[in-house]
Amino acid sequence: MPVIVATAGLVWATLLLAGGGLVLLRARDDLQRIVALDLLVAVVISLLALLSYLRGVSWYLDAALALALLSFVATLAAARYVGAQGLPGPSDQGEPDGPVFTGEDDR
Repeated sequence: MPVIVATAGLVWATLLLAGGGLVLLRARDDLQRIVALDLLVAVVISLLALLSYLRGVSWYLDAALALALLSFVATLAAARYVGAQGLPGPSDQGEPDGPVFTGEDDR
């Protein structure tokens, strides 16, 4: 991959990082913030992969892989937290659509 293309990719990913930060700041509820943070992590992972190529160092890819795994676990934990709390999303008007799991055994 030519260096010019990789540099253009770095510039584009940096612009996407700034745009994702604006989306994160303008998010109305927790669900939108979770998605915006997931987007930002994906952009940072792409930046790390491009830096690995440009500098010829493989440990940037190790950092990108570790960040991807941590992001996956954090997104699952945040989604579980939001689901357990029953926080209303932008389209909810009160009662949840599906069954509510309280954690108790329904015998």
